Amino acid sequence: MNVLIVFAHPEPASFSGALRDTACATLKALGHQLQVSDLYRMEFSAVGDVDDFVHDVCDTPFDYQSEQRLAHQRGSYCAEIAAEQEKLRWCDLVMLNFPLWWFGPPAILKGWIDRVMSVGFAYDADRRFERGALSGRQAMVTITTGSPAARFSLDSPRAYTDLAGTLLPLNKGLFPYVGMTALPPFAAYAVAKVDPEARADYLRQYRAHLIAQIGRAQPGGACPPGEPS
Repeated sequence: MNVLIVFAHPEPASFSGALRDTACATLKALGHQLQVSDLYRMEFSAVGDVDDFVHDVCDTPFDYQSEQRLAHQRGSYCAEIAAEQEKLRWCDLVMLNFPLWWFGPPAILKGWIDRVMSVGFAYDADRRFERGALSGRQAMVTITTGSPAARFSLDSPRAYTDLAGTLLPLNKGLFPYVGMTALPPFAAYAVAKVDPEARADYLRQYRAHLIAQIGRAQPGGACPPGEPS
């Protein structure tokens, strides 16, 4: 299986980074192929604008989605977006690894989604859900949080929401809309507040989670995914 990890943390040595490294080591040992998009190291722009395109843009008025569709038809995305879309064509599984900031991904990852999973490439009016352009692929979210697990349990009187509710825009919105199947997410809670032993246990849990959800690469590779066109 080909796996793309999209990593969105400003500090490579963060616990999110430790989870990324654990995923790389575990999946490689299981026989999978990996690529990592480290968005902060890449200085990936979070802003979708006219610079996303190398064709002449109509700016009276500027219609971002129309220009995305035209760029897909002409192959006229900027190099930054074209490279990420090529990684999505290559992968069977995309893993989004990020710290939860205000109940969502950092702006740089939201920008990656806005700019890369674009109309024409990832979806269109007649290519959504089971007919989505990225059908046949899987997706998994890996997050770290500042708050303890109790804040994400509806059994707690001071709960924000449950984890499923927090990740609803990704697992029930984005992924199925473009045809991807969402795998169960993994969360490491309150990582800045727990001791080293608890952190080590999180990594053990994550390794077991990856093995359970993804498993060992099958001989001959995974079934070929749907190809965006």
